[in-house]
Amino acid sequence: MSDLKMFRLGVDSRDVEVRGSTVALEVELQRRVEAGMERMLGIRFLASEYPTGPWHRGRVDSLGMDENGSPVVVEFKKGSDSGVVSQALSYLTWLKSSRLEFEALVRATTADR
Repeated sequence: MSDLKMFRLGVDSRDVEVRGSTVALEVELQRRVEAGMERMLGIRFLASEYPTGPWHRGRVDSLGMDENGSPVVVEFKKGSDSGVVSQALSYLTWLKSSRLEFEALVRATTADR
């Protein structure tokens, strides 16, 4: 994919392209997916840009939980990136080593509802 394009529904029910920089559109896409994550994907949204701690030194774009209580990581990428597989494995390692932290986040998030 060369350029990210985003559309909104116009008043006449036609698609209208949302103009902006690629970075701004990626941020807007992330915001919209997070806002509708449960409705669109059946995933309860927990956190945005969640830090994976000093050892893993990363940030999960969007962190959620599926209907079985399993963690779901959503990463937003433009183009192709050969490091995406190693990033996914790093997140898996982080989730396995941070189970209690994830459970605490779930408790804190569900207490707000």
